[in-house]
Amino acid sequence: MISVRPVAILFDMDGLLLNTERLIRSAMIAVMADLGFVMTNADYAALIGRPEPASHAIMLARFGTGLDYTAVRDGVGRRMTADWGAQRPLKTGAAALIAQIDAANIPRALVTSTDGAAARTYLRGAGLLDGFATIISGDDVTNGKPHLEPYLLAAHRLGIAPAAALALEDSHNGIIAAHAAGVPVIMVPDLLPATPAITPLLLAVADDLHQVGTWLAAAA
Repeated sequence: MISVRPVAILFDMDGLLLNTERLIRSAMIAVMADLGFVMTNADYAALIGRPEPASHAIMLARFGTGLDYTAVRDGVGRRMTADWGAQRPLKTGAAALIAQIDAANIPRALVTSTDGAAARTYLRGAGLLDGFATIISGDDVTNGKPHLEPYLLAAHRLGIAPAAALALEDSHNGIIAAHAAGVPVIMVPDLLPATPAITPLLLAVADDLHQVGTWLAAAA
């Protein structure tokens, strides 16, 4: 599914490298219940891959301006810290794929909607921080995913053409962003499936990161 070895690999973080989306979803639904709101899995799905300002706006539009979004965000943070500290669980195949890419001397970048300080903390806790050539976080761009700006900035910092890279994403918003920037993208589904609207934007759909590694080895 990867016919040409990419000159760089651009990783999403939550739901792709780190198995965090389910944890955050559970925490947010619980916090919302404590605040007197009924939040569903579908409500959370609208937030996946979005930067913080966009998530804020979506939540206010859904639940009304009476929602204290700061209380929601802080409550989720407290629950995650209580359960996990600075650690976050890895997705299947994440560590092996990172090792494979590093052994092949393929530069890697992170393109995440999470703020930079948090992203670095979580990657450091997971043992994945060292070796990223650049990190594009939610606070590095004016327009977050699904806008193309994060992926264009990653390619610019790496000094490569977007089409020469490979993006790995689990969210529809991330896929839309990578595709709009001209970066071939493989979806590794987490909470969201590869829908008929998303599939035409994809190079392929992988079962997990182990499968991505198999494809990458065949293209080397």
